[in-house]
Amino acid sequence: MRILAGVHRGRPLRSVSKDLPVKPISSRIKKSVFDILRPRLAGARVLDLYAGTGAVGLEALSRGAACAFFVDRDKRCLAVIERNLRDFGFTGRGKAAWGDVLQDLSWIPFRAGAAAFDLVYLGPPYRDEEDRPLAYSSASLARVAEAGLLAPEGWALLQHHAKEDVAVPAGLERFRRERYGDTYVDFLRRPAA
Repeated sequence: MRILAGVHRGRPLRSVSKDLPVKPISSRIKKSVFDILRPRLAGARVLDLYAGTGAVGLEALSRGAACAFFVDRDKRCLAVIERNLRDFGFTGRGKAAWGDVLQDLSWIPFRAGAAAFDLVYLGPPYRDEEDRPLAYSSASLARVAEAGLLAPEGWALLQHHAKEDVAVPAGLERFRRERYGDTYVDFLRRPAA
């Protein structure tokens, strides 16, 4: 895994141990998503949920985001994210915290030092350790909406398996969907008043 563009283009990211059930975002999906996000990145406040290695938030920082906050429930992932932040000189612009995205997320603005985020990326796992399908997307989006984490004009991006049905909660609307093999990335925003 590498940073694709920005001030750290081409630099490798530290990765988690292969025995962890973490599937990092593919280079193909990351490149496509960040090509779409390019005009929105300068100065953006980014929230990377189910952060894993932190590849999404770190890419955003390399491309000019003001700050990124990473949430994962595996402390080993958080340790890798913190090392990546140090390696890239982003410790002043990025923070990582333990959290379960399926629970109340109202604590995030306080810990992140940002009332809301311009970009929220959710990459919940598709399968558990026994290869059983998971369906975290709808509940995760609901937690984001309930906590009011998306700034006005902000976008939430949800990466999920193409076979997973996703219910969009009140307070968000899907306005775009991209397909990459068996993966969808849904683009959501707060509805216009």
